[in-house]
Amino acid sequence: MTTPIQSTTPTTALTAPGNVADRAVKRRRVLDILDAAGRDSLLLTTNTALTWYLDGSRMHISLAGDPIAALLVDRSGDHLVTFNNEAGRIAGEELPEGVSLSTVPWYGQLHAAAAGLAIDGNPLVEAAVTTELRAARQQLLPAESARYAALSADAAAAMTEVLTAATPQTTEFQLVSALAARIVAAGAEPLVLLCNGAGRSDFRHPLATHSPIGRRAMAVVCARRNGLVANVTRWVAFDAGSAQELDAEARIAAVEADIFRATVPGAQLNEVFAEIKTAYARHGFGDDQWTLHHQGGPAGYAGRDPRVTGDVTDTIVLNQPFTWNPSGPGVKIEDTVLLTDSGLRVLTVDDRWPTAEVDGRRRPLTLRP
Repeated sequence: MTTPIQSTTPTTALTAPGNVADRAVKRRRVLDILDAAGRDSLLLTTNTALTWYLDGSRMHISLAGDPIAALLVDRSGDHLVTFNNEAGRIAGEELPEGVSLSTVPWYGQLHAAAAGLAIDGNPLVEAAVTTELRAARQQLLPAESARYAALSADAAAAMTEVLTAATPQTTEFQLVSALAARIVAAGAEPLVLLCNGAGRSDFRHPLATHSPIGRRAMAVVCARRNGLVANVTRWVAFDAGSAQELDAEARIAAVEADIFRATVPGAQLNEVFAEIKTAYARHGFGDDQWTLHHQGGPAGYAGRDPRVTGDVTDTIVLNQPFTWNPSGPGVKIEDTVLLTDSGLRVLTVDDRWPTAEVDGRRRPLTLRP
């Protein structure tokens, strides 16, 4: 049994933005899913779905844990259920206008309690409409786009500040801890922090170690704020770079340019994936390079929503964010971008970072302090 509670008036501004106009559009999108399924209620239980639908509200405690709330969307309204020990914070800081809030004991069955609020006790579950919900998240609304651009700029700035201050003696752990400090200070959560120094450049997902970074290093940040996740990769080097390294950097940027050209409204993601595979071969990385690391995909309320493969047939739409991350031996390029009516706009930008023009767009070079 759930216990309804009254929302309290916070003494400070809401942490979550809770844009009223955007939330109305999202509710209409979910009701359209219900109409198509011939159902009257939907139970949202994942962090991606909850933060999207509630427009940025934080529904977690542990970054590695399950959400501490579940939401029933039905014809009468939006009904959030949380544990009794979480309700005060959620009511005071995270609850958007127009959402009812009920509690269960901290030891209770959260999902069952939320499902029990449905008229028939048997709401549609997320797993039954995964594709439909993903489509509902594709097109960012105006307030979301503004928040995403601000987060992305903060993530890019953190990269600039940390890598500019790095030296060959800086350890990988020191570098990612400095990145984490800046991400948290910006009100965001560092979901992924990676670093490989010169001795570990073969690793595509390099968790940090105590090793000094040496003459060259890669850093990766995936930062979340108000539910949205910005992803960015940057390189720093303390010499001029070898001819082989500089050539590989130019070629991976050319692969990315081909991917960007394929990222257009109306294209299917499996078609972009086919272009990715041929782009590697076209630019001298070989036919199998795409098999050695995932290639990215749509972004937003998940790091990748979803990772693109040949089986993903979602259709690209305007105002959809992406993070592609082509990589090769010792090279990788990655930024968060938004598909606008004037083309792809790179969001993870800091004007202090060195760039070169690639296919009419400024793309990051390796920083050489």
